[in-house]
Amino acid sequence: MLRIERKEYLDWLIRWKEKQIIKVVSGVRRCGKSTMFDIYRDYLLESDVNQDQIIMLNFEDVDWEHLTNYRLLYDYIKSMLQPDRMNYIFLDEIQHVEQFEKAVDSLFLKENCDVYITGSNAYFMSGELATLLSGRYVELKMLPLSFKEFCSGLDAQQREFSKNEKFNLYVENGSFPYILKYRHGKKETREYLRDIYNTVLLNDVVARLKIQDVNMLENVTKFMLHNIGNKVSPTKIANTLKSEGKSVDQKTVDRYIRGLTDSLMLYEATRYNIKGKQFLTTQSKYYTVDVGLRNILVKGKESDVGHILENIVYLELRRRGYEVYVGQLGDGGEVDFVASSPDGFAYYQVAATTLGEETLKRELAPFKKIADNYPKYLLTLDEVFGTADYDGIQKRNVLDWLLGE
Repeated sequence: MLRIERKEYLDWLIRWKEKQIIKVVSGVRRCGKSTMFDIYRDYLLESDVNQDQIIMLNFEDVDWEHLTNYRLLYDYIKSMLQPDRMNYIFLDEIQHVEQFEKAVDSLFLKENCDVYITGSNAYFMSGELATLLSGRYVELKMLPLSFKEFCSGLDAQQREFSKNEKFNLYVENGSFPYILKYRHGKKETREYLRDIYNTVLLNDVVARLKIQDVNMLENVTKFMLHNIGNKVSPTKIANTLKSEGKSVDQKTVDRYIRGLTDSLMLYEATRYNIKGKQFLTTQSKYYTVDVGLRNILVKGKESDVGHILENIVYLELRRRGYEVYVGQLGDGGEVDFVASSPDGFAYYQVAATTLGEETLKRELAPFKKIADNYPKYLLTLDEVFGTADYDGIQKRNVLDWLLGE
């Protein structure tokens, strides 16, 4: 069976190996967290760790249902520990265990326990996790496959495709690992994506927030997915829906958006005032965790190539470890992304093409209003004149950039 090696995530787990801190792996449902544990377990076994030092429990497997009480779970694991050696404990979908933090905390206190946990539930992902395990955990935030990872998992025939053909496949089918693993046709792929969408919406949003009006939640979700990369506010959304005869208030919309971001179906990019070095609290932009999910709900997506590209670049910047914001200029203009890291900032503009002179001027203009010397990148799909230097502003072909070339 195909298994895509996800090197950056594996390197993170190795870096934190045997450090006395709880390792939390978070991410939207079906993004590959359980498989990541399998890959890491194989690494441990190849590094002279014995099988009896590894305890792996997946609480979505009915075999472990009897351990969903924290005390029973703790007693079971304690009975399996190897006393004079390090024990590697993997607890997958831990949110099914009531008061799981009590068992996890007790294991964390033992010097010979290296504890790793995952969970998909929005309750587990949201700020409540910080309260439960405050100061005792580090978090690996997983996303579905990058374009580079997606290409590495293509079959022999698909590997002969051009970069553009591979990218079209990536945009159309989405980035969830299962789709590559089983190589289904278009109909099955859409059904699978619809299943993920329904599961996240019903289990991670409706159930958690006790939402009564599921139809209105779907209306808000469709609006958000249709408007990736646009500035939106709860008031604007409520007014738009009201104009379509769907009555909803701003507070309800705000609550639904929080539920969608907690479920990790949506990510919020807040605005950052570049000159004033201040974060702005209004009119954020939102991006979806997977453009394939968006495709099953949004019609006429081909005309929206600019925002789809923007979405993919946003996720890639997050994968590369950046905090990502929308750059606000003093005159009301914008830079698509401000990527922040401990080393400083980098600025990104994303466009389908800048071969037209006016388009190029428009895309370069925001950069010229930024006074600092941090790197500035213009990413496009252009193959002809795909690479250029405009007074220090680097133009790159976005597919080459995504592939690390």
